[in-house]
Amino acid sequence: MPHAVAALGTGVAVAYGRRIAIAASDFTIPAGRLTAVIGPNGSGKSTLLNVLTGLVRPASGTVEVLGTDPVSARSRVAYVLQTNAVNEAVPITVREVVAMGRYAELGPFRPFRDADRRLVASAMERLGVTDLADRHLGELSGGQRQRVFVAQGLAQNAELLLLDEPVTGLDLVSRQRIIDVVRDELDVGRTVVYTTHDLADAAEADHIILMASKVFAQGPPDVVLDPDLLSTAFGVGIIHFGDGHLALDDAHHVPGRHVHFERKR
Repeated sequence: MPHAVAALGTGVAVAYGRRIAIAASDFTIPAGRLTAVIGPNGSGKSTLLNVLTGLVRPASGTVEVLGTDPVSARSRVAYVLQTNAVNEAVPITVREVVAMGRYAELGPFRPFRDADRRLVASAMERLGVTDLADRHLGELSGGQRQRVFVAQGLAQNAELLLLDEPVTGLDLVSRQRIIDVVRDELDVGRTVVYTTHDLADAAEADHIILMASKVFAQGPPDVVLDPDLLSTAFGVGIIHFGDGHLALDDAHHVPGRHVHFERKR
């Protein structure tokens, strides 16, 4: 990738009416690296991804994505939302959903080329959904659906891949498939950004952005996964274990769950 930085924000603020979603913030997303965006519910994680895609325009500040403005870069950015529900009335197959990933380049009406078909087939194979190709999307489990939408993102063959809570609540097979695909994308030099509540997953990233209605902190895991920073941003305490592990008591933000991670020394 020609840019050392995939995305850069300066003084970025986002408001929905009178509600401030993100107070004025600076952020950097390094190119060819894995960036995790963490923070409590309502902290601005998904809003930040929407800003990067140009779906949300900041009230102030500037954003540069892949060397240009977010709207101009949109065809080079794949955005995969967390899929919690499917409209059962829409008769669409898995193959058709994945093929939509090519629309960003072709448009919805231009005929597919052999190269497009190969990209779709490869994405389905990598996510393990080839045998589901003719199934109606509404017939699939939550993990299968999420893999289908990640495959759609891969089929776009984008430079920047954005994933909103890609493995939250998934079965182990779907979770591992998606994690493996993310690693493969990084190996070929793509940039991946994902939101997560799981600090153990965040610890595997190269770069972390900690949100708390603004960019509260950013940097490598050993800087951002600091107990004091996390406690302040999440508004909860940190539990210290004798084996060196820490736990963020995140039951308020993720019901019934503690998030564990090993503190890097």
